[in-house]
Amino acid sequence: MPKKTILTDTAPAVIGPYSQAVEANGFVFVSGQLPTDLKTGTFTEADTAKQTEASIKNIQAILKAAGLTLEAVVKTTVFMTDLTKFAQMNEVYARFFAKLPPARAAVEVRALPKGALVEIEAIAAR
Repeated sequence: MPKKTILTDTAPAVIGPYSQAVEANGFVFVSGQLPTDLKTGTFTEADTAKQTEASIKNIQAILKAAGLTLEAVVKTTVFMTDLTKFAQMNEVYARFFAKLPPARAAVEVRALPKGALVEIEAIAAR
């Protein structure tokens, strides 16, 4: 099974031994995206809604590099440090996935890299 690494400078660089995304068998697997602002290299403010938006925009940039849009996303996983903020995340998420939203899981985790409140990974199909 051949695989192709997707790498773009329009999304934050990886912070470990992994790829921004990998394409295999017609699917693009986007690694978990933190709410890093590409211009500053730092997170958006400590706000669940703003961090959700930043994470999705980073996914969007990686998908664009792969020649896809958010409409190609078939599955996401949202990691949050506080599920009591689910409504804030969901409101922003719904704006990006208004038509035929993908399957999704949302889980609370104890901590995320660099103290993020939100991290989102995605799987897209060609």
